[in-house]
Amino acid sequence: MGGFKKFLMRGNLVELAVAVVVGATFSGLVQALVADLVTPLIGAVTGGKNPDFSKYSFTVNGSVFKYGDFVNHLLAFLIIAAVIYWLVVMPMTRLISFFDRDKASTEKQCPECLSDIPVGARRCAFCTAELAMVPADDRPPA
Repeated sequence: MGGFKKFLMRGNLVELAVAVVVGATFSGLVQALVADLVTPLIGAVTGGKNPDFSKYSFTVNGSVFKYGDFVNHLLAFLIIAAVIYWLVVMPMTRLISFFDRDKASTEKQCPECLSDIPVGARRCAFCTAELAMVPADDRPPA
């Protein structure tokens, strides 16, 4: 039982639980944004008398297709995806590129297989090609 308690109290699991709760709340907020603001705005711009897309449907042989509800969910998905991209993916990409910038000074590319190898290597660890030694004066500072 102690192992299970230790597993539950690990930082990653607690952070994941918080992220799920925040994500669910954010999803509800975006659903409300789409239903209460974006959809009426689209209806006003297009001149529709009923801007509530969730009520839009058509019937074929007695089957009802509620395409308006799908439009609401599609708009919510696109907004959530855009927010995640701009507020999570872009900053993380910049942060990772910031830390990878220093990596270039400690590694070089093998001219044969183009893999990353240490600057001081005399032989490639991947293709075993012999490499020309770079004089100590020409090496980037460590």
